[in-house]
Amino acid sequence: MNKTIPFYIKVPMILLGLYLFFYLLFLLQDIMVPFIFSGLIAILLNPVFNRLQKWKVNKIVAILLTILLAVLLVSGVLFFLSSQIAQFGEMLPQLRDKLLSLSKDIQAWLSNSFGISTQKQMSMVNDAMNGSKAYVGQTLNTVFGVLSFFVLIPLYVFLLLFYKPLILNFIYEIFEDNESERVQEILQETKSAIQSYIVGLLIEMLIVAVLNSGALMLLGVKYAILLGCIGAILNLIPYIGGIIAIALPVLISFITKDDGLTTPLLIVIAYTVIQFVDNNILVPKVVSSKVSINALVSIIVVLLGGALWGVSGMFLAIPLVAVLKIIFDRIDGLKPWGKLLGDKMPGRKNNSLIK
Repeated sequence: MNKTIPFYIKVPMILLGLYLFFYLLFLLQDIMVPFIFSGLIAILLNPVFNRLQKWKVNKIVAILLTILLAVLLVSGVLFFLSSQIAQFGEMLPQLRDKLLSLSKDIQAWLSNSFGISTQKQMSMVNDAMNGSKAYVGQTLNTVFGVLSFFVLIPLYVFLLLFYKPLILNFIYEIFEDNESERVQEILQETKSAIQSYIVGLLIEMLIVAVLNSGALMLLGVKYAILLGCIGAILNLIPYIGGIIAIALPVLISFITKDDGLTTPLLIVIAYTVIQFVDNNILVPKVVSSKVSINALVSIIVVLLGGALWGVSGMFLAIPLVAVLKIIFDRIDGLKPWGKLLGDKMPGRKNNSLIK
């Protein structure tokens, strides 16, 4: 005799299961995050590896050459940034003096305009700093975590590419033979979605770097290209990255130019316009559209990813949800969830149900 589980029992069981699942993911953060990053990198590098294989290059040599190419590209970018950042060394004393002078001017203005004493201002600043320590600490932990896995991630990538046939064979064998075509379709679309997302993210970063650098060059700010590139990279870090990206050229303009607030205000306006273009055009069209995730779901999953795994979770959220959508679209019982995650609007017939 079939007995359906009552709704008031089923819902708490589902919620408890979800809680335990995400809590387990949180506990395994140090293991899961580098492994998932390695999986994304391996998928991105897979076309290069396949090309070398077609040229009859030895498998191990092909993997090593693929990883070496990626390391050289990343090292080139890091070398360019580090060599440019070194130029800031001579400006550090001026930057420190300017910051002290600016903070004193702001304190005097607040005291004269709003009657806020210096002690009260310092107390408010300390409270704000204490409130942001957790997020800053989480961000720093992510950065140091990436650095600590500098050797582990290439090793993961090597092993994933080396054992790719074994992994694919395992995935095929856990399903029935008549499902092999559907499994192949899901794997192919997953690979394409992840590759498109990462490429889209790199394109977005390049466009933002060009826009930032062009705006700063037009405004006559020193180190415009460097500041523009740093701003584009910081743009990948939500909230804090955008603030720092604006603060850096503003401070440099204060130090190197004597036109008061004109240039800093123009920088803020220019960066605000660029952020608007990025958030409303580049991200939806260049990044999110690559994985067919609607804007509402993108925002929610990015925030949830940040709550779970910090900055790393924010980056990983969209490609992981894109994989879920591809799977949902291929399973009859989960197709409504796949449609909810996507950006395809229903027809007029469905829209007419709610007026």
